[in-house]
Amino acid sequence: FCGECLQPCLQVPSPLCPLCRVPFDPKKVEKAASVEKQLSSYKAPCRGCSKKVTLAKMRSHVSSCAKVQEQMANCPKFVPVVPTSQPIPSNIPNRSTFVCPYCGARNLDQQELVKHCMENHRNDPNKVVCPVCSAMPWGDPSYKSANFLQHLLHRHKFSYDTFVDYNIDEEAALQAALALSLSEN
Repeated sequence: FCGECLQPCLQVPSPLCPLCRVPFDPKKVEKAASVEKQLSSYKAPCRGCSKKVTLAKMRSHVSSCAKVQEQMANCPKFVPVVPTSQPIPSNIPNRSTFVCPYCGARNLDQQELVKHCMENHRNDPNKVVCPVCSAMPWGDPSYKSANFLQHLLHRHKFSYDTFVDYNIDEEAALQAALALSLSEN
């Protein structure tokens, strides 16, 4: 894990691995120089402008790429600004705002949900369903996270809209990823 992703794990009394959830000793954390070297040397095309960018800088590039921003602007989104009596359009799933699974606070985007939960529910031991994951086509609305706050911090640092094309199914996405992988090698 990169330092930025591992840091929130180190800020809790009993750190758990963000992947397998096994407790670990923070004093035994080592830098993976070989992984850092690979991320800094391997280039991949931006999904917007196709410019080749090192993986270490891809997140930063994608967040400022005009073509990606244009693609995102053209995606249909429904974001309720205030409570309304109008029905939510059923043909456009709401993947923009979420409800806090602890207290029911509404209309939180991903970043606001993370901030809200860290500020208000840091010590809540209840297992809850992740509203972000359950809103995704592959999400399981009955799966409860063992450690929801660490899940939020590690799995939802970015918006899925940046990386996911909701208009294609899983098989088409896999084929596109394989084709891109083969074209790079």
